[in-house]
Amino acid sequence: MTLTQWFIFLLVIQVIHGLGTWKLYLKAGRKAWEAFVPIYNGIVLMRIINRPWWWIILMFLPIVNLIMLIVVWVETARSFGKNTYFDTFLAIISLGFYNYYLNYIADVDYIENRSIHPKSGSGEWASSILFAIVAATIVHTYFMQPFTIPSSSLEKSLLVGDFLFVSKFHYGARVPMTTVAAPMVHDTIPGLKTKSYLFDDHKDSRSWKNKFQLPYLRIPGFETITRNEIVVFNQPADTLLDMNDFRPDRNYYKPIDKKTNLVKRCVGLPGDTLEVRNGYVYINGKQNELPDRAQLQFSYYVQPKTNRFNPRLLKDRYDITDYFGIVNAQNTYRFSAISDAALAKFKNHPNVGSITPGTAEQGVRDKNVFPHHPNYNWNVDFFGPLYIPEKGKTIKINLEVLPLYKRVITEYEGNTLQVNGNQISINGAVTDSYTFKQDYYWMMGDNRHNSIDARAWGFVPFNHVVGKPVFIWMSWDGIKNPRWERFFTTVHGKGKATSYFIPFLIVLFGWFAISKWRKRRKASH
Repeated sequence: MTLTQWFIFLLVIQVIHGLGTWKLYLKAGRKAWEAFVPIYNGIVLMRIINRPWWWIILMFLPIVNLIMLIVVWVETARSFGKNTYFDTFLAIISLGFYNYYLNYIADVDYIENRSIHPKSGSGEWASSILFAIVAATIVHTYFMQPFTIPSSSLEKSLLVGDFLFVSKFHYGARVPMTTVAAPMVHDTIPGLKTKSYLFDDHKDSRSWKNKFQLPYLRIPGFETITRNEIVVFNQPADTLLDMNDFRPDRNYYKPIDKKTNLVKRCVGLPGDTLEVRNGYVYINGKQNELPDRAQLQFSYYVQPKTNRFNPRLLKDRYDITDYFGIVNAQNTYRFSAISDAALAKFKNHPNVGSITPGTAEQGVRDKNVFPHHPNYNWNVDFFGPLYIPEKGKTIKINLEVLPLYKRVITEYEGNTLQVNGNQISINGAVTDSYTFKQDYYWMMGDNRHNSIDARAWGFVPFNHVVGKPVFIWMSWDGIKNPRWERFFTTVHGKGKATSYFIPFLIVLFGWFAISKWRKRRKASH
């Protein structure tokens, strides 16, 4: 729905609320008209049910409001003497319309200054769990979200098994677009393997389920994305049910905020002209200089002398951690990712006969590389030049450049586009130019030959940006091996990352010791 449609929908909800509660407002000593005034009626209701006024704010936060509505329905019933489990069940199962029964049929009295504490242990547990979920959902949605590194595309900077905290507020928290969903999960409910949100993900679906989508809204942040920052974002061209299954039964067209979360390095900013030469990125004609923590990795073909390679030895001695395997009858190995530092050491391995870079040939088109058009003979190592769209900037549009920006114009910015001969029409009007509505970014992995990134799908719109990884709070190499040196380290910064895990433990134990000492001192007095 558009913002106007949402406004009308909320007004209808206010009328439904007023019709179902105005007599209850009267019994609570209020005026009947107060039940119909938007927002004000919520503040009054909070007073009636003996809850703080700021609960009304929670009622307008997507996802959180689904929990708060249930709480308010139950609390309203209890404020008029309906305290049994059956009353609670009816308030929830009727989606709040139990209030109509209380308003028009039941003979109820308002209980002023009632105790808001649960009358049973199970009630207290339920209340605690609900508000823990509310608090965690607010933090998860608007402040900080946990994230696990699923692939090796940023290996050496971020490792598979790193557990991150991703800041939502650096670039500005994005208000959830999918308003009916389970809290604190992405697209699938763990264990159940079912969709966690209400949406029909068939192409061009007009289902009623899709009417609850909010337009894109973002709370202002305090910094913008800078070159070479690591960013978490929703994969723009995601049509997979599961990111690990590249052959789904059909294409899945998900809402933006439910597309697969990915983490890559932003090497190209809005307004840049980007080119890849021999695997190295050039921005506006100059080679991009990565931070000192970053290590580019490339694939290599290695011909052994006699013996096979030991994966554990390669990992421990040469820091070669990504996949490698035999690719032909001559026992030639393909190493999917080796850094320059590791390569310098690996050349001296006694079993290495020869090493050949796995670089693609310039001018040989890879059909899996953006823009997936026969006029562009680009591949992962030789790519561009390509202008990255900037909000408000206008470019000339013709049949030659159209393949580069067609998806931006139609998919990301919601225009209709038609081509008749040499004429291009946007929204029914013939044009030779286009002005971009938002900023776009170019996200790539440091693992240049083993990363599904912007070279596969193109630009990443700003409305797909999730947040900025800021902190590694835990890291595991496999199932049983903790990487202690990576616990409590920063994602960005210069020089070798420093672990703050020991200082954290010292502060934590100190806090517990001081708290215990204060309690003993208070008890002795």
